[in-house]
Amino acid sequence: MTASPDISGSAAEARPEAALDGMSAKAIQGRSLGQIAWLRLKRDKVAMVAGGIVVVLIAVAVAGLLLDRVFDVVHPNTFHEDLVDRAGGTLAPMGPLGGMSWDHIMGVEPGNGRDIAARVFSGAWISLLIAFLATLLSVLIGTVLGVTAGYFGGWVDTLISRAMDVFLAFPLLVFAIALVGTVPDEMFGLRGESLRIAMLVFIIGFFNWPYAGRIVRGQTLSLREREFVDASRSLGARSPHILFKELLPNLVAPILVYATLLIPTNILFESALSFLGVGINAPTATWGGMLSEAAAYYTIPHFMIWPGLAIFVTVLAFNLFGDGLRDALDPRAR
Repeated sequence: MTASPDISGSAAEARPEAALDGMSAKAIQGRSLGQIAWLRLKRDKVAMVAGGIVVVLIAVAVAGLLLDRVFDVVHPNTFHEDLVDRAGGTLAPMGPLGGMSWDHIMGVEPGNGRDIAARVFSGAWISLLIAFLATLLSVLIGTVLGVTAGYFGGWVDTLISRAMDVFLAFPLLVFAIALVGTVPDEMFGLRGESLRIAMLVFIIGFFNWPYAGRIVRGQTLSLREREFVDASRSLGARSPHILFKELLPNLVAPILVYATLLIPTNILFESALSFLGVGINAPTATWGGMLSEAAAYYTIPHFMIWPGLAIFVTVLAFNLFGDGLRDALDPRAR
């Protein structure tokens, strides 16, 4: 047998805690669920690009509202009759590509010469405002009734579930056309444009709550059997505490995802009502109203392209961002 060679110096005095000394300056930190979701979302390049577009669209809508109604810088209803062909009788914009120029980057409308860029810019806040407020109303009603039905069960669940079935079977588009078309000029202290916006928010938001309610109810049925709910009951917690302190925080993720996916649906619904002539009254600029006016000038495609493109980009951005947010908050859904 040969003796093992002697090891001298610092190597002979190596300590087990030496490996930890280098990590003392860089403490190990845990990550919250929000941080983990944010890291997943950042890895989804499509969702991040869509989220950036959503932020830009919201900024455009806010700027359009301020510049149009507060500072009076954008003039979507100003006529430029000298820019359309009245002498020839075609009423078409003069110049190439529908009258596009540095002063009118998207061209002008046939017939009256209103600037299309100004109207698309101003119409953004109408569509997004109605969509956001209607979504907020739907999610609020759906969350309250859904969590109530899922937690209490029994006759409460049966009553709310049957109400959901009734609302889901309701012909919403026909009802909206009939109701909005019969709204008087003044009601509840509102008139004109404000009354129209309030009616659209109520109709779109109130009759769409069952979709959010079903999602929240299903999640609540699963969560109410978890250990943390049983622990709260054993500690003497009452139902309001369990609902608002235990269940609702765990429902934020599905509610947030559903809200991002409901906003583009509401944008399309508002545009459809404006297209049918029962939305926001003229001359207020809306994307659906611009498409309705463009239908009479189908031989001049640029008039229809710009508002249609605005609706397409907005709906696509919200849908892609909602899909990415769903994958980030609930990776098991894949």
